[in-house]
Formats: sequence, structure tokens, C-alpha cells
Amino acid sequence: MIDARELIRRQALPLIEKIRWAKERIWDFHDVFGGMIYISFSGGKDSTVLLHLVRSIFPQTEGVFVDTGLEYPEIKVFVRSIENITWLKPKMPFNKVVDKYGYPIISKETASKIDEIRNTKSDYLRNKRLFGDANGNGKISDKWKYLIDAPFKISARCCSVMKKSPLRIYETKTKKRPLIGTMAIESSLRKMAYLKNGCNALDGLHPHSQPLSFWLEKDIWEYIKINNLKYSKIYDMGYDRTGCMFCMFGVTHDASDLFSKNRFEKMKETHPKEYNYCINKLGCGKVLDYINVNY
Repeated sequence: MIDARELIRRQALPLIEKIRWAKERIWDFHDVFGGMIYISFSGGKDSTVLLHLVRSIFPQTEGVFVDTGLEYPEIKVFVRSIENITWLKPKMPFNKVVDKYGYPIISKETASKIDEIRNTKSDYLRNKRLFGDANGNGKISDKWKYLIDAPFKISARCCSVMKKSPLRIYETKTKKRPLIGTMAIESSLRKMAYLKNGCNALDGLHPHSQPLSFWLEKDIWEYIKINNLKYSKIYDMGYDRTGCMFCMFGVTHDASDLFSKNRFEKMKETHPKEYNYCINKLGCGKVLDYINVNY
């Protein structure tokens, strides 16, 4: 376990120290698994930095990209420009995932709790998600309880079906373990995972390394600048996140002020074809209306 204060101390380190520390974790992970490692490469800025860091030590390390069909076109163009990248595809497209499991909205934690409340056969779990345990933990936020009665399915399962499943199959076939470019600042779940495991999670069914966990976004951009790294043009189009285009996790926090635009408002201007498919054919418009998000 890592103390939260220690995480703050590490996040405050100068970039040169963060680079040294991250490289040590990469070396350790490589040695533990005898070099049987790969880079989970999304084409975004964080995994671009991770790719460069890992290959600065182990140049032949394979990158693996999951083409879910939801990536921005600019991301795919960029991924194609990188050597030694293996492309994977999910077995189920997003529209079928939504039909079967539900829309990804608010956050993974909230969507999962709504899904459990609606579908679990356990009275104990349902009550825990509604009211919390003896200490009041584990319940859905009162702010989002109205979504339990939403006229559409809600779930956090899309990531597991569309990204994790293809990677698990790949790992089973190759026996390789992933390095992932996520950071603790991105969500409470990722922060808790770092405090529990540190950069290298070696125990459990799915060992993995997250050597950038204690980095900050400004570190990513500084690293890109000092190393003159190429990155996807999507960032020059006003986007600060480049995950799945139609994902609604975190959209309620996208616009920082009245003059900011959320990801769907931006998509309407920059990618009108994808916007029309998302809002009208996939039905994301009705979902955004329900959670009171402009698009």
C-alpha cells in the first residue's frame, strides 16, 4: 500500500525524476516477465509518451491497438504512422453492446451501480447500492439515483467487451503482459488502484504496469515537447481527451465554464458525420437530454 501523501509527493517531483522512476518500473516489469511485455497503445498523448519511454529502453517492444470503431479518425491515422503496432478488433460492435448492456454514462462506478441495482438477484447487493453498507459505503450517489428509472439501459460493460476482452485473448495467446499509460489523477478508481499496487501490479489474474501513474498532464506535454514527439492532430482541434468518441463517461464535467464546449458540441463542428450517427442513430441524443447535457 502507498500512502496518499506519498502519491502527492511523487506527483510533485520534477519531470527528470519522474522519467527515472518510470524507467526503473519498466525495467522491473520487463525483468519479472522475462521480456514478455507489450505496450497498450491507444494513439492518445499518454500512450504516445509511454511508447517512447518503453522503446527508449526496449526498442522492439510491440504496441497493441484495439480498433473499437469508436476512435477519432485522426487517432487511427496517427496509429498507422507508428511501426510495430498490432491491431485488434472486438467481437461485438458498440451499437450491439448498447442494445444488450446499456449506455456508458456519468462514470464507470455510477453506471456499474445502476446496472447492479437494476439487474442483480441479490437483495443484499441491491440494498448496498441503494443505501450503503453498515458504514454507509458502496451506495450510489443521491445525485444520480434518478437514473435508476431512466427509460434506457445503463452499463459500464462496454469497455470490458470492446477493449479488455480483445486484449485478454491476445495476452492468452502471446503470454505477454501489458504496460498501460493511465494516471492516478484521471479518476478515483485509478488513484485507489495506484495506492494499492503502485506502478507494477504483479499479483492477481492480470498483472500489468502503469509506470506513468504518478505523472500529471503537464508532465506528459512537457515530455512531448522536450523529446519533439509527434502526436495525433486531434489535440490541435480542441480536444483534451481522445477516448471512444461516443462514450459519455465524464461528459457532465467536460465544460469548465459557460463558454466551454463538451465533447459532443465539439464533435458537431469537427466530425458532423460521426456526430449524426452518434446522436440520432445510436440514440445518444435522448440519453444526453435525460442527463441535461447540451450537444
